[in-house]
Amino acid sequence: MSASKPNVVFVLGGPGAGKGTQCANIVKTFGFVHLSAGDLLREERSKPGSEFGELIEKHIRDGTIVPVEITCSLLENAMTKNEKNNFLIDGFPRNQDNLDGWTRQMGDKVNVHFVLFLEAPEDICVNRCLSRGQAGSGRSDDNPESLKKRVVTYNNDTMPIISHFDKLSLVRKVDAAKGTEEVFDQVKEHFKGFVES
Repeated sequence: MSASKPNVVFVLGGPGAGKGTQCANIVKTFGFVHLSAGDLLREERSKPGSEFGELIEKHIRDGTIVPVEITCSLLENAMTKNEKNNFLIDGFPRNQDNLDGWTRQMGDKVNVHFVLFLEAPEDICVNRCLSRGQAGSGRSDDNPESLKKRVVTYNNDTMPIISHFDKLSLVRKVDAAKGTEEVFDQVKEHFKGFVES
């Protein structure tokens, strides 16, 4: 394994499973760089004169998935700009097209170590998102209508991706219905082999 290839851990789970929260803990404890596909897309959308801004906004509003070439390019740019070698990629790949595009564009450029799968019941996840929206998360998709679409998209499109990685023995499941600390205790077990790069 070449040391120069970035190490990647994908972080997947339903809307509100706690991906952002746990990624922040992993960054603090293990020195990873957290790349959120959603944040990169939202950032790109708000850049004045972005060629993809309107397209990204439409997909975010409709709860659908942005074309993979855009997401992969944003992820690759973010990795290239960074000195570190360990990356968490949160909320990606979210469907078969994402996975195929990633394999085409990035497959030879990185080492994918595993998928951290934060598993929590739908009702818990939805309630977390709604609370986040009421608390002023600033996310245009933390509302009941978008959430319904996001949950359907997740069940139909993302779950098969988790199954795909599971068949390759690359999924590390965590019970994300528990409190933040308890969830992180489980997460830590999967990152013990990593030291800060």
